[in-house]
Amino acid sequence: MKGAGNRPFFLSGDWPEPSKKRLIRMIEIKKSSSMRAFEQPDFRADRKSQLGFTLLELLVVLVIVGLLAGLVGPRLFSRLDTSKVQVAEAQVKMLRGAVSTLRLDLGRVPDPAFGLVWLSEPPANPQLARRWRGPYLEDALPVDPWGNPYQYAVPGADRQAFALYSLGADGQLGGEGDNADIGILPGR
Repeated sequence: MKGAGNRPFFLSGDWPEPSKKRLIRMIEIKKSSSMRAFEQPDFRADRKSQLGFTLLELLVVLVIVGLLAGLVGPRLFSRLDTSKVQVAEAQVKMLRGAVSTLRLDLGRVPDPAFGLVWLSEPPANPQLARRWRGPYLEDALPVDPWGNPYQYAVPGADRQAFALYSLGADGQLGGEGDNADIGILPGR
C-alpha cells in the first residue's frame, strides 16, 4: 500500500505526526535489536557480579555476627550452668533409688569404705554377695556434670540413712549458686 508519491503509507503524511514518529522509532528499535544478535556479547558487566563479596560487605557481616554472639552467648552459657545443676540433681535421684534398692536387698546401706561400688559389683562378703541382686545401674557409675565423682557418706543429714551428693562446680564442700553442693548432704 503506497501513499502519496511512492513513499510508504506511514511516511506519506496521511497519518498524524505522533503516530509517524512512533512508527519510525519502532523501526529503529527493530533494526538495532536485530543488529545486536550479531554483536559480540560483553561479559564485563557480568564479571563484577561473579567476583564475590567486597571487603566492606564481609566486615559488616562479621560485625553483625559478633554483636549477635555478644548478646546471645552469655544467655546461653548461663543456661548451660543451670542445666548442669539439673543433670546433677537427676543423677543424684537415680543413684539414691539404686542405693535404696541395694539397701532393701542387703538389709543395710553400703559401707562408706566401699562407697557406691556395690551398685555395680557384688560385695566380697559371701553372706552379702548371696543377697546381692545387682547390678543396680544399667551403665557404669556416672560422674557429676563437672567431671567429679559423686560423694557417699553414712549417715546423711536429718536422719537420712546415707548422704549422696555432688560437690558442685568448684569441687569443694559448701558454696553458693553453681558451686553449691547438690543432693542428700551429710550430717554435720
